[in-house]
Amino acid sequence: MLRFTKDHEWIRVEGANAQIGITAYAVQKLGPIIAFDFPDIGKAYSRGAEIGAVDSVKAASAIYAPASGTVSATNDALAASPGLANDDPMGAGWLCELTLSDSAELAGLMDEAAYSIWTESL
Repeated sequence: MLRFTKDHEWIRVEGANAQIGITAYAVQKLGPIIAFDFPDIGKAYSRGAEIGAVDSVKAASAIYAPASGTVSATNDALAASPGLANDDPMGAGWLCELTLSDSAELAGLMDEAAYSIWTESL
């Protein structure tokens, strides 16, 4: 299941685990990505908490947890090559993985069609 936030994060859920990243829309608005701040593995975050940050040639922006959970992994390839987010934000450009603590929180997020309609209105 793939869901989106109004802050332009995506979350791809498989069972109790999820990958998180920023959307292609966010990358387009930020411009070329030059660095990420990653969350600490093993740290628990609540939905809406700042989980990391992204730096681009235009601006720096916080990344918020779309759901509550504990960080189980970060993307070493993205740390070594932040440009992966420019090329493949919804795939190789993922930021971290979470073990979800409350999957019911996902019900409040947008699906792909709703996110597309919402971004068109911005």
